[in-house]
Amino acid sequence: MKKILILGAGTAGTMMANKLYRNLNKAVWEITIVDKDENHYYQPGFLFIPFGIYQPKDVIKPKKEFLPKGVNFLINEVEKINVESNEVFLQDGTTLFYDVLIVATGTTPVPEETEGLKDKLWYKDIFEFYTFEGSTNLAKKLENWEGGNLVINLAETIIKCPVAPLEFTFLADAYFTEKGIRDKVNITYVTPLSGAFTKPKTTALLSKLMEEKNITVVPDFYLQRVDNDRKVLVSYDEQEVPFDLLISIPVNKGDKAIQNSNMGDEDGLNFIPTDKHTLQHKKHENIFVIGDATNLPTSKAGSVAHFEAEILTENILSYINGQPLEAKFDGHANCFIETGYGKGTLIDFNYTTEPLPGKFPFAGIGPMSLLKVNRANHYGKLAFRWVYWHMLLTGKKLPVSTTMSMAGKIVEA
Repeated sequence: MKKILILGAGTAGTMMANKLYRNLNKAVWEITIVDKDENHYYQPGFLFIPFGIYQPKDVIKPKKEFLPKGVNFLINEVEKINVESNEVFLQDGTTLFYDVLIVATGTTPVPEETEGLKDKLWYKDIFEFYTFEGSTNLAKKLENWEGGNLVINLAETIIKCPVAPLEFTFLADAYFTEKGIRDKVNITYVTPLSGAFTKPKTTALLSKLMEEKNITVVPDFYLQRVDNDRKVLVSYDEQEVPFDLLISIPVNKGDKAIQNSNMGDEDGLNFIPTDKHTLQHKKHENIFVIGDATNLPTSKAGSVAHFEAEILTENILSYINGQPLEAKFDGHANCFIETGYGKGTLIDFNYTTEPLPGKFPFAGIGPMSLLKVNRANHYGKLAFRWVYWHMLLTGKKLPVSTTMSMAGKIVEA
């Protein structure tokens, strides 16, 4: 039999296993998926755990629940990929062969990359919320924290879910207000970007919200090190920002197996050079890449992986049938952004079009509003957890266009 091998059973890998299993001839093709963790985490939920909106049990389910019974699921860690011999070596010594390889190994925070970040204050006065461990530890800290200088800092710009640090900041403002200690908490958002976000219209909206909520923004701050003794962030140009409680968004890197295999791009972050339209590896035609493992110029977010999966399924079917790869990914991403107090906003964009105001996903009726803060967008984000577990992971069709639609969007003259 011919073999399709998927590395990573997170959001992207699980979707691909489901979509391909439904579309391939099972007498010809065998699908195997490998992941080092038996638990699937609903990562958008990590944002809510520190504030008590979600409990840890709300974000964990067994991965095997979401994979077809006909797919081989191996719990193991990938050590190395040999692209010349079409082999993948696992940590326990197992060798897997493939005819088609799908790399969905994602990205992860690496606090060790920054001097002093993962030091004596780690999980005491310095936390991250991008992992299950980090978000649950932070929840315990916030329960009894009595105030001071709260600093949210992005160590890098290429991160998983780029809007999450902003959401955390807005939720923190609401959380401490509701606890009655907001006047005792100074909130500072420290970023290497020149503003709150990368897109001009979105940055304007979010910057206004920051100002209204009395949140200080420190832009163009490139973190060099964290001084644990003085509790200070130090930039490369010797700017300093003091903190009592630091919420770090550390450097994000691709999987170590990508580094071991010399498959990463030149910046050393272990993201894989990928054709931004076909999702095919730039050098090896039988290797495809999806989700956070790519080096594509779009957000590392679940919505992106969802839209990529639709395109990639078409292109893999074309590839194995000897046909041209005609399906094209346009960089489509959309993100709900929590703004606190039971409200949120929504952005929808792609490689060439920045977020615009309007209605989504249906012109005229919405029901969601783009670049507008309201309760409907907040409830949309909360409702997405059900959609994620019951539809998205299992590869079902969602009522959202794979390529970005201009329907309902308002384009200024």
